[in-house]
Amino acid sequence: MRVGFFQFYPRFGDWEHNLSLVLKGLEQTSADLIVLPELAFSGYYFQSREEASRLAQDPTRSPIVEALIQLCRQRDFYLVTGFAEKAGERVFNSALLLGPEGWMHTYRKIHLFNEEKEWFDPGDRPLSVQTVRGVRIGMMVCFDWVFPEVARILALQGAQVLCHPSNLVLAYCQQAMLTRCLENGVFAVTANRYGEDRRPQGTLNFTGQSQIVGPKGELIFRAPPEGDCLQVVQIDPDRALDKQITARNHLLTDRRPDFYRPLCGSDRN
Repeated sequence: MRVGFFQFYPRFGDWEHNLSLVLKGLEQTSADLIVLPELAFSGYYFQSREEASRLAQDPTRSPIVEALIQLCRQRDFYLVTGFAEKAGERVFNSALLLGPEGWMHTYRKIHLFNEEKEWFDPGDRPLSVQTVRGVRIGMMVCFDWVFPEVARILALQGAQVLCHPSNLVLAYCQQAMLTRCLENGVFAVTANRYGEDRRPQGTLNFTGQSQIVGPKGELIFRAPPEGDCLQVVQIDPDRALDKQITARNHLLTDRRPDFYRPLCGSDRN
């Protein structure tokens, strides 16, 4: 399977410009699966919920989604992209799975970072795994990396590749994702943006360094902190089916869920 990412610098509030960048950047790409950054078409640093709502789109009637699906058909690949999703009066920080057959799945970010709690509604759908060309993929968005439960649940559901649209501002994620892959025996594609959102309330700088990681925690490729970067690599997804650490130790079946109950329920403290 050929998987990759496109790291670029979205212009805040200018979806037409950002869509043009993506279409041009991917117009000659040969791949099975490409991951784009979080909020790839709207920009990130909103002043208010009202602004986020104004810049969000309903995927069922979005010119962005229509153009991306057409690109998937032309290039015969699948896309996971961050997306500011409008759903009635609600606004979600979402990731869309799109392919030649059209829209396939929407994941709504369940762990909102900092001021996102003022802009977005928290995700309201369970984590789930989708199948792309016989390979099971899981979707997570940016700050979800902090919570190991996300990657673990997706791994327990059979995910072989984690697709991870991001707008990272902290310095820890890229290295932490090596551990997420190691502890779950999965591949991960983290697609980050670079540059800055300079807004009236301040400026946010993004860390770039999009990356692809293998199921032993090995770094397959990492982009630089600055600059557009399209990278596609060949992986063997079946490697993510082998969860043996030693002949007697298995990443998933050696778990002891009875001892993990404090993680959930009313008895946690």
